Parts: sequence; C-alpha cells; structure tokens
Amino acid sequence: MKFIVDNILPLGLALTSGVALLLPSLLKRGAKVSLLEATQLINQGKSLILDVRAPDEFAVGHLRDSKNIALTELPQKLAEIAKFKSKRVIAVCQTGTRSSKAVALLKNAGFSEACSLDGGLEAWQGQGLPIAKL
Repeated sequence: MKFIVDNILPLGLALTSGVALLLPSLLKRGAKVSLLEATQLINQGKSLILDVRAPDEFAVGHLRDSKNIALTELPQKLAEIAKFKSKRVIAVCQTGTRSSKAVALLKNAGFSEACSLDGGLEAWQGQGLPIAKL
C-alpha cells in the first residue's frame, strides 16, 4: 500500500498514457475491408463501391465502377443506393476517415453490409492498384 501512495503520480501517468494509446483502436468506426478483400469483391462484381469524396476529388481519380456521392450529400441521396441494402457497400475516401463516417451513416440507414476501405484511396494507390479518371 505504501508503494501505491508513494508512487501515485507515476502510476496515474502510466495508466493515463495506456488508455490514450488504446483509445484509437477502441473507437474504430464501422467495419473495414482490406485492399485484398476489396479487390476480390470488386472483381466479383458483388458490391457497390461508394466514393464519398467531393466531385472534384473524384474526377482526379477513383476506383473503377464506383459511384460518387459526397459525404455531405449522402443523407439526402440514400434513396439512390437503396437497392444495395442487402449487398456489400464499400465506402471509399482519400484516407479512410470520411468513409468510416459514411459507414456509420449507412448502417443506421439499414445497410448491414457496409464497410470502409482500410487506408482509403491513398493506400490503394500506394500499392500500385489502378484508378480510373473522368
């Protein structure tokens, strides 16, 4: 007991830093799909690729056969993709941040198979995988 009392500040600091290190992994939003899994799903044609970036970002480069609906417009345009509620929807953005938010929104709207591309388009291009341009 004396040890804890004498070292309360270092122990508190160690506990706080441990929680801070674990917090990002505990707060992950939605499901993620790896580059390999995404490539397989795209090749099988069994999923919708939903690019949630702005139209100007989409025009610069995107995954082939992807549909562009900006994250800010997604709540109003859910009806456009309603037929994919029972299929896999892979949300894509530049780094994976916006697509994670889109997945949370899609799951709340009943898209049970929604997931986010892990690492986003940056990871996709980093692996030398192809992109399409308008």
